[in-house]
Amino acid sequence: MSRATRILQAIALPLLLVITSCGPAAHSNERYVFVAANINIPYWQSAKAGFLDSAKALKGAKAEFIGPASYAPNDELKAFQDVVASAPSGILISPAQADLFNDAINTAVSAGIPVICVDSDSPGSHRLLFIGTNNYRAGFESGKTLATLLYGHGGIVVVKIAGQNNQEERARGVRDAIKEDPEMAIGAEVNDSGSPDMAGSQVTDMIRRGGHPAGIICLEATCGPGVAGALDQLGMAGKIPIVAMDADPKTLTLINQGMVAATVAQKPYTMGYFGLQFLDDLHHNRVHEFPDWRTAPVSPLPDIVDTGTMVLNSHNIQTYLSATQQQSQ
Repeated sequence: MSRATRILQAIALPLLLVITSCGPAAHSNERYVFVAANINIPYWQSAKAGFLDSAKALKGAKAEFIGPASYAPNDELKAFQDVVASAPSGILISPAQADLFNDAINTAVSAGIPVICVDSDSPGSHRLLFIGTNNYRAGFESGKTLATLLYGHGGIVVVKIAGQNNQEERARGVRDAIKEDPEMAIGAEVNDSGSPDMAGSQVTDMIRRGGHPAGIICLEATCGPGVAGALDQLGMAGKIPIVAMDADPKTLTLINQGMVAATVAQKPYTMGYFGLQFLDDLHHNRVHEFPDWRTAPVSPLPDIVDTGTMVLNSHNIQTYLSATQQQSQ
């Protein structure tokens, strides 16, 4: 072996060890947790997939996705508080009721745990970022979509989860959209508590009592299939236009069947994926607006990141389905 070769090996071996140690071990002591509501529905499974895929890019980082399997704000709050007590590297939270989570989020941030709100915001808290849909805009889009279907005439029903920040913002958007058509009005806003069965029963009871909505807007993911099923049982499938929310597989099937007119699809995968990236940036203080986010007067991150929406209907549903099938292959 020549002297030059020995010198090269002496340089290369330590360099290789440094490169190797900076790879998989870079995030080995980090644990990130996503606390969500109603985690078994497809919407949150999509957010979970984005969150876990993002964790794979942070080699060595641990990622956990937890929360109640139904709409249960107090159970979700307890899950969040338990996570805070375990001192993770960062938390994503979709607070079911904004004000209910303010103190718990503030406690976490004060303890040096970065907290980012996903999908539903807690704007009165010290959360460091909201990443999700511009919910007012999504509601406005829902209202304009239904107004177009009804040619600007008729009374409508809005179904939502009462008290949840994203839902109330969407409802506000719907109201403003409907105001632009003088011959339209919102006859009722009903609370389905995130249950398709409750959404269906609310609409069924309304119709049986003599209510005749010209159209129905659903502002949460499970509502569209619940309302469409109720109308089907009443022999009214496809007779009252439904504008749903999210790309729930059942909703997409119902669009193909002509039982749901359209849906405003969000990007939960994107929320979960980039939510974790932002948490990791905070954990490592990569954003150098301030030396340390914990002592900064404001969050170094954007206040809000809008992940956007798209309206799906019979005209573009096949294109959307083809694209999502290619992604899963």
